[in-house]
Parts: sequence; C-alpha cells; structure tokens
Amino acid sequence: MITMPNFQFRFCLKPLSIAMLSIGLTACTGPTSPVNNQKTVIKDASPKPFGQSDESSTLNDSAERQGKPVVYQVFTRLFGNTNTNNQPWGTIEQNGVGKFSDFTPEALKAIKSLGTSHIWYTGVPHHAVINDYTDFGISNDDPDVVKGRAGSPYAVKDYYNVNPDLADDPAKRLEEFEALIARTHAAGMKVIIDIVPNHVARDYHSLSAPEGVSDFGAHDDTSVEYARDNNFYYVVGEAFQVPTADNYQPLGGEKHPLSDGKFEEFPAKWTGNGARASKPDINDWYETVKVNYGVKPDGTYDFPVLPEEYSDKSFEAHAAFWQGKDVPDSWYKFRDIAHYWIDKGVDGFRYDMAEMVPVEFWSFLNSSIKQKAPNAFLLAEVYQPDKYREYIHQGKMDYLYDKVGFYDTLKTIMQGSGEVSKLVTIHDEINDIAPHMLHFLENHDEQRIASPDFAGSAKKGKPALAVSALISSSPTLLYFGQDVGEDGSEETGFGDPTRTSIFDYVGVPAHQRFMNDGKFDAGKSTEDEKALHQFYQDVMAIAATNPAVTGEYQSLHALNLDVKDSAYTEQQFAFVRAQGEHGFVVVANFNDKPTGAIKLVVPSNVFGKDSDRITLAPMLSHEGITLEKEGINYNASFSLEGLETKVFAF
Repeated sequence: MITMPNFQFRFCLKPLSIAMLSIGLTACTGPTSPVNNQKTVIKDASPKPFGQSDESSTLNDSAERQGKPVVYQVFTRLFGNTNTNNQPWGTIEQNGVGKFSDFTPEALKAIKSLGTSHIWYTGVPHHAVINDYTDFGISNDDPDVVKGRAGSPYAVKDYYNVNPDLADDPAKRLEEFEALIARTHAAGMKVIIDIVPNHVARDYHSLSAPEGVSDFGAHDDTSVEYARDNNFYYVVGEAFQVPTADNYQPLGGEKHPLSDGKFEEFPAKWTGNGARASKPDINDWYETVKVNYGVKPDGTYDFPVLPEEYSDKSFEAHAAFWQGKDVPDSWYKFRDIAHYWIDKGVDGFRYDMAEMVPVEFWSFLNSSIKQKAPNAFLLAEVYQPDKYREYIHQGKMDYLYDKVGFYDTLKTIMQGSGEVSKLVTIHDEINDIAPHMLHFLENHDEQRIASPDFAGSAKKGKPALAVSALISSSPTLLYFGQDVGEDGSEETGFGDPTRTSIFDYVGVPAHQRFMNDGKFDAGKSTEDEKALHQFYQDVMAIAATNPAVTGEYQSLHALNLDVKDSAYTEQQFAFVRAQGEHGFVVVANFNDKPTGAIKLVVPSNVFGKDSDRITLAPMLSHEGITLEKEGINYNASFSLEGLETKVFAF
C-alpha cells in the first residue's frame, strides 16, 4: 500500500510555514485578558465551604439537562456503512457508504444514551469526491487535486448543498439532510456542522447558491496578487502545477480520465495552508485554496481593527460595532453561508482551523449568528494557547479545543510516560477560561486510543475519560466508535492507519459490530466492547446529568502525593467537583496494575459541615467508602484495580 504519513493528519500540527504565519496567524493579534495564575492548591484548613462555583450552568442548552454539553462527532459517510470489504482505494460500490437515512430513531437513541446533547455531523457540506454525479448536474472532480477517493470533508465545493454520497436520492440530498435535522431534534439533540472559512476546494462551484450569491472568486481581479475584495490570493502570471511525489499516485495508480497530472488553473491561487508557490509541495493542502479576509501578503490588515475594550463586551455590542462598517467581500460570503444553515435548522458550527482567520472576522460572524440564534453552539479548532483568550473574548467563540495542553498531556499519561502533576498544572493555567475549553480523547484528526501508536488498548482510555469528562464544566466530545474501542487499523488508501480514514470509503469494524445491522444493540460486539460501552454510558451520564459537574473543581492530587504510607502516586488522580454541599470525588488509576492501599485524604472544607465520619455513595461499579475525621481532614483507605476509576457521591 502507498502511504502518505503527513496526509492522514490533514491539519498536521507541525510548525506553521512562514506563509501561514503571515496570513491569518500573526495578523490575528490583539489584546488578551490576563492569565489567571491562581492554582487550585489544597490548604490544610479553610473556613469557606467548598462548592460555590463561578462557572455558570447557563452553558447547558436544555433545562432538563443539569450537567454539561456532550458533543458526539460522527463521520457521517462512515457511521451507517455495513460493508466490511475495506479494499484499499475501494470505490463506493466496493466498500460502501453510510447515508443520512442510516440515522434512524434507533441510531439516534443509541447516540443519545451517551449523554449527547449535540451531534456534530462531519462531512456534510458538499466537498470534492471521486464519483460521477453528472446526471445531477454536478461536475466531476479531478483526482489530481482530491485526497483519497471519497475526498476530504475540508475541501468544500459547494457550501449551499450537501455531499451527494450521503443521500439515497442525490437529486433530493438537501431535503434528506433537512429531514435528518428534524429527526435529530425530535430525538432531543441539536445539530452541528463544519464551516471551513480558511479555504475552499480548488474547484469551488456552487450549483445551489441562492439568487444573487456569487461564487468565491467570481469577481476577483486575477491580475494582482492581492486586492481587499478578492476572495483568493494569486500567483500572477503562473499556472497551477499539480504537486508530485515519488511514493504517491492519485487513486493508488488506478487509471482515471482526469488523473493526468494536470489541473487547469490560471493564474495559480495560493494553497489552503498559505503556500504561495504555483506548484505546492505534496504535503501542502494542495486540494484547497486560501481565502482572503483582507489580510495583505505582508500580514497587515485591510479592515477595521476591533478596539481592546471589546474583549469584555456582549454579542450585541460586537454586532453594533460592525454595523455599517465596510469589510472584505469574503466576510459577507461566510456570514451568508452561516445564516443559510441556521435558517435550515442547524444549531451551531465547528470552525476548522479558526486561528488562520483574523479574530475580527470571528467577532463579525459570531455576533451576527448570535443575533439570529442566541443559543447557537460555536466551537473552534485553535492550537495556539496564547490565542485562546483572544478567540474567546474578542472572537466570541463559545468553545475551543483543549488540545495543546490538556489532551496532549493526558495522552502521555495514557501512554505511561506522563505525570498527573503536569496535567493539574496545565488545567490550572486555563482556570479562567476552563468552561470554554472542550475536552476530547479522540476526533477525526487524532489517533484512536486503541491503535498501537497511541495506547494499544481502548481500556487505557477509561481513566482518561473519567478525568476528561468530569474535571470541568466544559463540553466533552466523543468520536463515533470510541466507546467500543475502534482501533483505526484499516488500510484504506490515502494515508496511514491509526486514525479512521477521512479520505476513503471504509467500514468501521467495532462500530459495525455495535450497530448490528441497524439495531444499535451491541448484538455483535465482543464482551470487552460491551463492557467499554457500558463504562462510557455510566461516566457520561454523570457528566450530562449531575449538577456538580457545573460546580467548583478542586484538585486533591498534591495533598495525596504527600501522604505517608499510601500507594497514591503520579499515576493516580483524585479531585472533587461540588455544587453547594453536594458533589462527587473522582479517583482514577492510570496504571494498568492494581494499586496497593491508597489512603485518600479529603479536606474538611469540601463538605461544608463537621462530622466524625462521612459516607460516600458509589456512582460507578464499585463499593462506597466511609471517610473518618482525622485532625482537619478526612481520610479513607481502599485500593483500585488496574485502570479503574471510582466516583463517590456526597
């Protein structure tokens, strides 16, 4: 099989190129709020009852949910696929594809059983695919500028329609998606889709744009590299050249009438990651072109700058600031796209590579969305921690990925090389914005936990799930198949295994066993898969329904590391979540071996009352404990099995 290791990470987290930094990244400068460096250090005594939270429970969208939002990310074309062939570079006929119609009431009920409040349907907007839909007026896409056979969901070809692969009748594909939105709402969940403002497909052309809406680039002046109201940047006087590599051929070398090493584009446009050459490198995002937001090639702005004081202002104030301002054409195009989908019933967006677009644009877009849909769920992919507060406060994002920091550190702990103390420090560093930092263990860009290159076993993700889901009131994201231990080992064509392919047609084996031909009852799952799924349901039920998860967090780690004659080490993590006098204590064991006797110490201020002993009830499959008063603290002794987590309610 031909492997392209950098391609599976379509948005690989390698150092950014100079072009990327100068267009949309270094230009996204501005004031940030001061970092709150106050640590959650346990002191020996505290007169103040613990549990009076500053984290607002208004983050929850539904009055019946007392916990936190839970986002279930589903790769839409893979979810319902029952085909098990998994032939490398297989066609849609050979390997099959899932449809909107596969999200039946049974499927949606199974998704909701994981505490899900929002389903992120990944890969919905019409992107470039190697499939013939000319009977429906859709032009064929060129394999020379498409990654994989099924195509990248982040090379959007038409923002006003949906991927025809996903429809039973491609002529009615938009109506079928609208029906899925209605079914999801009827099942008590909300709908998120992707918007990719930084780039579009190399051959963008909308068949479905509303009257009066022109395509990206339709009115560009292509005689200049940059103009404020051009939608793209141009390599003036040079034609685009298809990138080449010795170890890669489109479609694995299969003959195709359009696979000839050529793609007509004159003048060449800048590539999606900011590369400015007419012939991009094979590891560039060559299937896409960079969108111009009024950032000049030297990185300076060609639009109004948001004043510093707007970091503390409301959506309404941001919307008022932009009222009547003259902004670049691309801003209006993406505002219209977002409003179009809100009007279709979509409840929010996941913004791809948001940090490559100026923060002022996000203020403009998000404030306009919130004017139409105040409860819209706005999640952004941002990987620069020094930009987090800027994109939350000025860009008006609801949530950002907590990857560079929390996820990356938690991954090392799952792999056996990291220490819990570092995770505690990392979490403390974003204490002031913790409710905005979405947690995850898997998504379409990351390795599967069970893959050998990550942890080698889905069980090693169990303590991480409990910690990740219960440490903060921020949303938790689950990736489909994660709850049954999918290992991403399929050799599918474009890119290496360890991540379930986002570029090719493939069946997802562990998920297919759970799906059981549409019953969604784990009827073909192994016993280990059933047990893992049950654990996910149990933990996510606490996250979604227990009000203490929106309360105050307090680490018990430093205190317990100092306890003599206790088996507590850097491979265990204890913390408390509380709302008023009610809450729970979490103790997780990241070691795959049982602990000896742990003498758990909990400060008396946690409980807000004085008693000789306090009984804590079990919340997972284990026994409760009784804490005995000893001086100013409480303690109890117990042990943990390998990779076990215990959660105790008070």
